[in-house]
Amino acid sequence: MNDERAEQALHQDTPLVELRAVDLVVVFSCACAALLLLGPFRWAPGAGSSAFVFAVFALGPLLIRTLETYGPRRRVVSFIADFWMLPVVSVGHGMLGPLVSAVTPGLKDARIVALDQHLFGAQASVVLGEWTPRWLMDVLLVCYYGHFLWPLALGCALYFAQRREAFDEYLLALGLFFACNFVLYTWVPAIGPRFFLHAAFPGSLQGLWLTPYLESAMLQPTFVRDCFPSGHTGAALLVLVYAWRFERRVFRVAFLPVLGLIAATLVGRFHYATDLVCAVPLVVGAVGVAAVWSRWARGSLARQVPWDVIVRS
Repeated sequence: MNDERAEQALHQDTPLVELRAVDLVVVFSCACAALLLLGPFRWAPGAGSSAFVFAVFALGPLLIRTLETYGPRRRVVSFIADFWMLPVVSVGHGMLGPLVSAVTPGLKDARIVALDQHLFGAQASVVLGEWTPRWLMDVLLVCYYGHFLWPLALGCALYFAQRREAFDEYLLALGLFFACNFVLYTWVPAIGPRFFLHAAFPGSLQGLWLTPYLESAMLQPTFVRDCFPSGHTGAALLVLVYAWRFERRVFRVAFLPVLGLIAATLVGRFHYATDLVCAVPLVVGAVGVAAVWSRWARGSLARQVPWDVIVRS
C-alpha cells in the first residue's frame, strides 16, 4: 500500500515539498526553542521577541521549499532554501539570551576555570597571551573573524560545483553540531576568560595595528554566555574535515587561517582550553551521524523507499 501511494505521489501534477535533512534539524530545533519561550519560559526577559525569531526560522524551510514547487525552478529561491541554516545560526546565536536565562540563570565559569587548572595546570589564555608577539596577535584576530567566512566558502564551493550529496552531508553536520552546541550554551553558560579572568591579565590585548579595533568590536556582542563548548573551534574543524574529503583546494587555502582561528579563541581570551577540547566529540558525533544518514539516504533512494518522496538528504 505504501509503495502504491509513493508511486501515485511521483506522478501527481503538483510536486511534493522536498525537505532535506538539515531542514528537519532547523525546523525541529527552532520550533522547540520557540515553543519553550512561548510556554514555560515566557516569563524570561525578551522571550517574546526571541520566540518570534525562532518561529520564523522554523517556518522558513517549509515556506521556501514550497515556493520551489511552483513554476520553473528558481535558482535564487533554491539558493536561499539550501543556505537557510547559515543565517539561522548567525542570528539565532544572538537570540539565545532569554532561553539561557530561563534554563540556567547562573554562570559556570568558575567550574570551567577549576577544570582547566586541574587538567592543564594553568589558564591557557593567560599563558599564551604573554608569549604571543604583537604582529602575531594581529594575524590571529584577523583569522578569528573568518568564523563565518570559511563555512560559507566551503558551502559555496560544493554548491556551485554541483556536489549535491557532499553539500547536503556537510550542511547536515553543521546543523547537528550547532544544534547541540546551542543546547550546551543553554545548560553551561559561561562568559569566558576576557570577562571572568579580567583581573588575571595585565591589560588589553596588545597588537601592532589591528588588535585594538578588532578587540573592541567583540566587547559588546548581543550574547556573551557562549563559551562551552567552542562553536568557533567546532565549525572550523568541520570545515577542515569536509574540505579534506570533498574539496582539497579549499582545504589548502583554509588550513592555516583556520588553525589561526582556533588559536585565536585562546590567545584572544574568548575561550577556555576545556571549551576547545569538548568541541571535538561534538564534531566527531556530527560527522558520524551525517555520514550514516547520507549513506542511508543514498541506499534508500536507490530502493525507492517512500519516505524519500518527501524527505531527501
